[in-house]
Amino acid sequence: MENDSEGAYDERIIVELKRLPWCQGLSESAIADMAAVGEYVHLKEGDIVHLADQTLTSVFFVVDGRLLASVMDRFGNCVLERPLTRGSVHGLLSIAQPDKASTNVVATEPTTGIRLGIESLAKLAGTHPDLQMNLYRLAGNIARQIVMVDRTKDQPSRVSIVHESPASRRLTPALLKRLKQMEESPCVLGDDREWEPIEDVPFRLLFADGKLISEQERQSQLNEWSDSDRIFVDLDAHHEQVHLVRLMSAADRVLWCVQPSDAHAALQTIKSLQSLVAGWREKICLVWLLDGETTIPPYFPEVADLVERDFKLSFSQPAPNQGGLLPAGVERIVHHLRGIQIGIALGGGAARGMAHLGVLKVLEDNGIYVDMMAGTSAGAMSGTLYASGMSVDYTIESFKKDLRLPWYFRCLPGGSYWYLLFKYRRRQFGPMLKKYLGDARLEQLPLPMCTVTVDLVRGGPVVRETGDATQCILESINIPGFSVPIVGNGEALIDGGIVNNIPADVLVGKGCNFVIASSVTAKLEKEFAGICADPPGKKRKSLSVLNVLMRASMVQNFNMNSVGIQPADFIIEPDVTAFDLSEFERTDELAAVGERTTSEVLEMLKQQLAKLDSKLFPWGS
Repeated sequence: MENDSEGAYDERIIVELKRLPWCQGLSESAIADMAAVGEYVHLKEGDIVHLADQTLTSVFFVVDGRLLASVMDRFGNCVLERPLTRGSVHGLLSIAQPDKASTNVVATEPTTGIRLGIESLAKLAGTHPDLQMNLYRLAGNIARQIVMVDRTKDQPSRVSIVHESPASRRLTPALLKRLKQMEESPCVLGDDREWEPIEDVPFRLLFADGKLISEQERQSQLNEWSDSDRIFVDLDAHHEQVHLVRLMSAADRVLWCVQPSDAHAALQTIKSLQSLVAGWREKICLVWLLDGETTIPPYFPEVADLVERDFKLSFSQPAPNQGGLLPAGVERIVHHLRGIQIGIALGGGAARGMAHLGVLKVLEDNGIYVDMMAGTSAGAMSGTLYASGMSVDYTIESFKKDLRLPWYFRCLPGGSYWYLLFKYRRRQFGPMLKKYLGDARLEQLPLPMCTVTVDLVRGGPVVRETGDATQCILESINIPGFSVPIVGNGEALIDGGIVNNIPADVLVGKGCNFVIASSVTAKLEKEFAGICADPPGKKRKSLSVLNVLMRASMVQNFNMNSVGIQPADFIIEPDVTAFDLSEFERTDELAAVGERTTSEVLEMLKQQLAKLDSKLFPWGS
C-alpha cells in the first residue's frame, strides 16, 4: 500500500473527488478542503484497508478498483459480503461507533482511493452543509444496499398445476423427476386416471366415481404428507369452477399451462376465478407450451393484469437457428420453485458488445440458465435477440452479414464509422432487426428482457420491459451525434449508456437474487487515434467527429460502469480493447473473446451458484 502525503496531491484529489457520483453538487470550497486533509492511496491486490479487530480511524472513498468488505460477527464468522467499487465508501456508517467497525476490507484488484480521518471529515461536515447533506445521502444509500443484500425468495410448498389440454401433462412428471434429483420428496394429488407412477412419489386421485373427494379426505391426505417437501395438485382446467376454487385456494403457487390455441379461453377462466377470489394474481403464473416452430406466443394485453409472470417452454426439438431457451423452460420453473432467480446484465460498448454473445453461449452450454436479462445499448441489442430464442451462432453470422462494410465504405478513411452513421441516418437498423424479431414485444419473448434508454426530457433512465422489441432496442442504441433523439409520448430517447451502462441494479429491482454482469467497458485502452498516454505516441491519425463521438461514448461508459453494476454478484469482463468500436463484422472474433473469458471464470461462477443452492447447482459442492 502506498500513501501520498496530505496536501501534496491536492489537485489530483480534487479531480478524483469531482469524478465521484456522491460529490456531485458540492461547492468548490468543500472539495478543496477535503483534498487538503485527504490522502491519495494506491492499493495492490490483497492489500488490507481495515481489519475487524482494529479501531476505525478513517473513512476510505474508492476512486477506482474494487474492495471486498466482509462483515464479521463476534465469533469471527462472516455474515455479509459486499463489493465496494468506484463511488463506494468504507467506514461512513461507523463514524458514530468507530470501535464497533467489525469489518474486514481487502482490495481484490489494484485500487486507488482517498482516505480522510474521521475527525477531519466530521469537522468538514460541520463547516459545509452541502457536504453534510451528501454524506447523509451516501450513508442512506449504503444502509439501503445492506438491507437489500438478503434477496431470499419464497419457495412455494404447495403448487397447483392446471392444464388446459393434455399436451401439457408432461410438465408435472418432468418437474417431479428434477426435484427428486435434488433430494426433494414431493407428493401429488391429481385427476389423471392414467397417471404413470414415478419412483417414490406418492400419488392419490382427487376424484372417485366422478366426484371430487371430500374436504375431510383431502385434508387427511395432506396431513399424511405433512413431512413432504412439496405437494402438487395436478388437474384439468375444465372442472367446475367451485372445484377449481377449492383445489387452488390452498396453493402457494399456481402454474396455469396453455397452448397458443387455448390461451384466450384460459385467460377468461382465470379472470372469472379472480373475480371470486381477490389477490390471486400474485400467485398465478402462466406457462406457455410452444411447439418447435412457434417460439413467440400470441400477444394478449390482459396477461400482465391477470398473472404475476409467465414462462415459455417446449418439449420439441428447437427449430433451425433457434437456441436452447425453450427446452430450458422446465429448468426455469424449477428455479422459481426453489426460490432462485438468476439475472444477467449486458453492458453497452458498441461493436465490443458482441462479446456478450460468447458469454451467453458458454453459460447455456454449461447448463447455467438465466431467468431474466437486462441490457443497455449493444447489450440491449445482443440480449434481446438472444431472449427471442435465436441461437448464438446464428446471431453471430447474422451480425457479420448484416453489418459487413459495403465496398464503397471500405474505400473511405474511417469508413466503418461513416457506415454506422449511414445506417443510423437512413434508419436501417429497424428493418434489419425486424427480420429476426418481427412484431414481437418484449413481454412475449421466451426470456424476460429489460432494455435501458435515457429520456432527455425527464433527465433520467427509462427501463423498458414491455413494448415492441425492435423499438426498445432502437431507443437503447441511439448514440447521440449519430442519430437524433427518438421522440414520442413526451420523451426524447437516446443511448442508455449515458446513465446506466451495466443495469445489474435493474435486475435486482425485478427480484433477481443472483446477478451476473457482463462488462465490455471495464478496461479502456490508453490510446486514441494514435495518441498514447504512456509512452507518448509519435504518430497521430487524422481525427473525425465520428471518432471523437464514439470514443467519448466509450469513455463515458467506462466511467459509468459502477453506477448500475454495484449489486452484481459475479462480473465477467472480456478484454476487447484490441477491437475498434465499429468492427461489427468481427462479431465472431469478439464472441470468441467472450467465450474464452467466461470459460476461464466458469469454475468460480459455479462455486458461487453452489453457495446459492447446492442441490440445484451441485458442481461446486
